[in-house]
Amino acid sequence: MGSPVKETKDEYEVSSRRPDTRTKWQAFKNAIYNPEEKTLLGRDKKKWGIVTVFYMVFYSVLAVLCAICYMGLMVTIDENRPKYTLDSSIIGTNPGMGFRPLPNLEHGSTISYTLSNYSHIAEWTARIDQFLEMYMDKTKLPNGGRNQMICNYSRPMEPGKVCEVDIRKLGNCSKAMDYGYRNSSPCVFIKLNRIMDWKPIFYNNPKDLPQSMKQDLKDYILRFGEAGKDRLNTIWVSCNGESPTDISNMGRLEYYPYQGFPGYYYPYENAPDYLSPVVAVRFTRPKINVTINVECKAWAKNIKYSSHRGEKVGSVHFELLIKE
Repeated sequence: MGSPVKETKDEYEVSSRRPDTRTKWQAFKNAIYNPEEKTLLGRDKKKWGIVTVFYMVFYSVLAVLCAICYMGLMVTIDENRPKYTLDSSIIGTNPGMGFRPLPNLEHGSTISYTLSNYSHIAEWTARIDQFLEMYMDKTKLPNGGRNQMICNYSRPMEPGKVCEVDIRKLGNCSKAMDYGYRNSSPCVFIKLNRIMDWKPIFYNNPKDLPQSMKQDLKDYILRFGEAGKDRLNTIWVSCNGESPTDISNMGRLEYYPYQGFPGYYYPYENAPDYLSPVVAVRFTRPKINVTINVECKAWAKNIKYSSHRGEKVGSVHFELLIKE
C-alpha cells in the first residue's frame, strides 16, 4: 500500500478558503465600508484614529517650521530697497534703455502705422497716453505726487524727495500735437532703466569727450553748457540710423525737453512718487514707406556700450515704418 498523500499548508489554505460569491458592486461597497468587520477603506476606528493623530502632529510641526523660516526671511528683507544692489545684484551697474510706445509682440520692435488710417494712429498715441498717465496726473501716483519737488540744475533733489518730470516742456512731442503721429513726424520716448543707488559719471567737460561721439552732440553739449557748467551734469542721449541708408532716410531729429537726462534725477532710491526722466525724440521728416533702423545711446562714463551679437547694452534699438 502506498503512503497517504499529505496536503501542503498552501493547498490547505486554498481548500479551506470560502469562495467569493460577491458581485463586483458588493465587493466595491465592502471596500468602502465593510459592515461585518466595521472597517472604512480597510481600517477600523482605532487605526483611523492613529492615522489622524499622526498626520495632525506631522502637519502641525511642518507648519510651525515653515512659519519660523518665513519669519526669519522677512526679518532680513527691507520693503523699500533690495538686499543686493549694484555690483552685488543680478542687474549690475550698467543701466539698460527702453523706448515707448511699445509695439505688439508680433511686430517685434517696429513702430509701424499708416498715415491715412486714423484709428491706427490713435492706437499708438493711446499707448503713449498710457505710458505718460502718471506724468500727466500726479494723483495717480502712490503718494499722490506730494513727495515730488521742482528741481533744476542749481536746485538738486533733496534727501527723501524726488524730482518732478515736467512734460509741459515736450514741445512738438506733446499730447496736444498728437505726439507728431498725425503729421508724419512721430515722437519716440526714451528712458533709462532704474538701478538702485546708481550714480552717473558725467561727460561734463566739452574738451574731453569720447571720439566715438557724433559731432552734432558735441556741438550741442558745448552750447548747452554755456548757460552754466552745472548743466553739463547730464546723461546725454543720441539717436542715429544704423547704416548710411538709415541715416539718410531718418532725416533731422529734435529732442525734448533736452538731449539727455538731467543729473539731478539720480540716484534712484525707491522714494515714493519717483518717475524716470524721459527724452522725446522727434523724427521731423522721415522717409515714407521705408523701414528705418534706429539706435539710441546713453552717454556717461560708467555706461558701457556694446552691440555684440545683436545684444544691445547701454543702448536701445527700434525700427520706424510710416506708410502712406
